Amino acid sequence: MCGIVAYIGHRDAQQVIIKGLKRLEYRGYDSAGIALLNNGLNVYKKKGKVSELEEYINGQPLTSHIGIGHTRWATHGEPNDTNAHPHYSASKKLAIIHNGIIENYSALKQELINKGHRFVSETDTEVLIHFIEDIQQSNNYPLDEAVRVALTQVIGAYAIVVMSAENPDLLIAARKGSPLVIGIGKDEFFMASDATPIIEYTKDVVYLNDQEIAVIDNGELRIKTIEDAPTTPYIQRLEMELEAIEKGGFEHFMLKEIFEQPRSIKDCLRGRLDVSSGRLVLGGIREYVNKMVHADRIIIVACGTSWHAGLVAEYMIEEFCRIPVEVEYASEFRYRNPIIREGDVVIAISQSGETADTLAAIELAKAKGAIIIGVCNVVGSSIARASHAGSYTHAGPEIGVASTKAFTAQLTVLSMICLIVAQKKGTITERKFHEMLVELENLPAKVEEVLKQNDKIKELAYTFKDATNFLYLGRGCNFPVALEGALKLKEISYIHAEGYPAAEMKHGPIALIDEEMPVVFIATHDSSYEKIVSNVQEVKARKGRVISVVTKGDELIPGMSEFVIEVPAVQEALMPIVSVIPLQLLSYHIAVMRGCNVDQPRNLAKSVTVE
Repeated sequence: MCGIVAYIGHRDAQQVIIKGLKRLEYRGYDSAGIALLNNGLNVYKKKGKVSELEEYINGQPLTSHIGIGHTRWATHGEPNDTNAHPHYSASKKLAIIHNGIIENYSALKQELINKGHRFVSETDTEVLIHFIEDIQQSNNYPLDEAVRVALTQVIGAYAIVVMSAENPDLLIAARKGSPLVIGIGKDEFFMASDATPIIEYTKDVVYLNDQEIAVIDNGELRIKTIEDAPTTPYIQRLEMELEAIEKGGFEHFMLKEIFEQPRSIKDCLRGRLDVSSGRLVLGGIREYVNKMVHADRIIIVACGTSWHAGLVAEYMIEEFCRIPVEVEYASEFRYRNPIIREGDVVIAISQSGETADTLAAIELAKAKGAIIIGVCNVVGSSIARASHAGSYTHAGPEIGVASTKAFTAQLTVLSMICLIVAQKKGTITERKFHEMLVELENLPAKVEEVLKQNDKIKELAYTFKDATNFLYLGRGCNFPVALEGALKLKEISYIHAEGYPAAEMKHGPIALIDEEMPVVFIATHDSSYEKIVSNVQEVKARKGRVISVVTKGDELIPGMSEFVIEVPAVQEALMPIVSVIPLQLLSYHIAVMRGCNVDQPRNLAKSVTVE
């Protein structure tokens, strides 16, 4: 969840690392630190933002060609200067940065205390570096071997980088369940939690695999497994451009990413959709389409916004493919001893491709014989590599913590998967199939049309910026949109909000409705239209403040609503891709007006890489 940056080469390591940590701020954190080799191994760390760390070290002679840096999201121990990373070993000759959780740290800590070790922090990470040094000293091992042996005795998830005061040309990294990428430049190496701190310097990268150790020593990179078997690094070329991780004139990354959706949806469709020939192709799942066609059921596992995308896919797959679908929170699925049969298809959805619970759910399902189809955004991510097949969303980097363009891109990919399977299975008519292809092609333009109402939505936001509660209601495939709208508002404005199926309002939430309660209806003209008209009337009768998202040209629901946002007509199954846009803009503008940190909301991280 936090961020790792490390550097060794001919540049000023401090500048590279600080800039890299700023690139990783979107991941969420509460403290930051850096270790440099400069007249000894020196660690500097502060609670708060990277800018506070930068101010703390400003003016100090910190020129170095090697260093490690970290942004921490607290797990073991409260956010403070002491618990921030990097952490020293007992002798202060080693320093470590770490993402993840060491589950057996308590037992290791007690063992080390019995040997005379003393700890200054509350973290599991400090225990790990003490443990590594203890193994190194007890056995007279070289540092890379001490790291390897220590990790064979560690239970949990980690991405680590270790440096030594005694070897200015050595960095050691390892990963298990937490991402780590190595950038390869000319006589220099970079390490980071993702590619954003690296892209400025090189496009040649190696994605470290689970239970692999990377050793950079005297300008050479070696990779081996925790079992000490050497492996050959696979160098990939990054497709990301530096401009993609800049704000591009927008006030916030979130607003930029909302407005990027016409392009990100188009990029998602590019090379896959050809309406003129009636072709829809996803090369990543081609070999597994028949498996999906003959599946007795499909299980979708995801978390957060991706789970909402899975709920929309459930409606669509059951409608067009006639295959039973179950949508599971990955965090609950893996602990419930689920019934998984050989041949079941599991679709795993994750923007980052690194979500720890989703990755663990995949491994559980694979072990029981399920077929895994991954849907994620980040090329080379853990979920992409753990899946049997899958499709990238090609949404481009998403820096804002609150997911926007990733959601609509996920829905676009899931729609294509659904239509391909339905056509192969013969459960969709050719006429309907062609209609859906036309709608997919027109989605970018229709999203663009909604975005033109930004100023109107901003005015609406001003009316409700001081609200303390919101209720979002929808039916059918717009019910998950209600959930997503409520989540967006909660995430970035800190206003309590709930999403419900509109019919369920009478089973409890209606008790909350009074003249102060804003109620957002996703009330587009679909098969449930008459029913949701009744729900709007029920709220209106109780003096609730009705905000309705309606299909352009609707005259009935606008007459019952205090505020109306129009969206263009779209095939019902694809409407969530359009109807969610006003809710993203509404949450954004309310949050900005409330003075909230939109791109880095409190307590949240972009990639949840710990359980």
